[in-house]
Amino acid sequence: MGKDIEVGGDHRRELAKDYQDPPPSPLFDGEELGKWSFYRALIAEFIATMLFLYITVLTVIGHKSQNATDQCGGVGILGIAWAFGGMIFVLVYCTAGISGGHINPAVTFGLLLARKLSLVRAILYMVAQCLGAICGVGLVKAFQSAYYHEYGGGANTLSQGYSKGTGLAAEIIGTFVLVYTVFSATDPKRSARDSHVPVLAPLPIGFAVFMVHLATIPVTGTGINPARSFGAAVIFNSKQAWADQWIFWVGPMIGAAIAAIYHQYILRAGFVKALGSFRSSSNM
Repeated sequence: MGKDIEVGGDHRRELAKDYQDPPPSPLFDGEELGKWSFYRALIAEFIATMLFLYITVLTVIGHKSQNATDQCGGVGILGIAWAFGGMIFVLVYCTAGISGGHINPAVTFGLLLARKLSLVRAILYMVAQCLGAICGVGLVKAFQSAYYHEYGGGANTLSQGYSKGTGLAAEIIGTFVLVYTVFSATDPKRSARDSHVPVLAPLPIGFAVFMVHLATIPVTGTGINPARSFGAAVIFNSKQAWADQWIFWVGPMIGAAIAAIYHQYILRAGFVKALGSFRSSSNM
């Protein structure tokens, strides 16, 4: 069991610490390339993202096709939001013990900045996620060829009446909510205090995705996941989807970076600890 040591005046006070922060991951870790667990994690990210895109994009197209003939038909925005949030809940629960259950390059990027995984793993996770997304949307196109192109292919585009700045801000804030929730739900300090937290971690993450979709579907269709937007754009391949694609990469990456900095250096006092360590070494 580790201990926190606080220095105040001329005395030291030791506080028992009921959790252990994992050491920062090395930026480059060549050893993991020789481990089966690494490739198993890549496969898990690929399959999870493929299933995520298949179910969610199929839900979007199904809603639009039903709503076109009946204004009261389809699952509505609420149902679409539930599809996205529910699938994240299910897939994070299934894959968290194998790959960490990222299913999103923005989540991977935020965890990379927090030194939770190596650069090599982060890059290959993102590749696996994007390939999985392309395959997932490809399955939707194969099974729903009659409706796929007619109803937009599930591609993210900026809605009419909104500026690119508004769309970018929506993606930044939405991704911040998601990645901040990921950090909070998987915080080792919270997990140590509440033994049930690791089991329930997928639930708040799924709810965060659900709530963000409710807020931002009218603005951007809700990206907050570059793989989701990229996979749909590749298969649908429309000029508008590619013109707006940068919003669904830049926004989520900025939002993820802000969430990582906020959680690690403000809430977990990483900046204060680093400053204290610097002052202690300079006074020796």
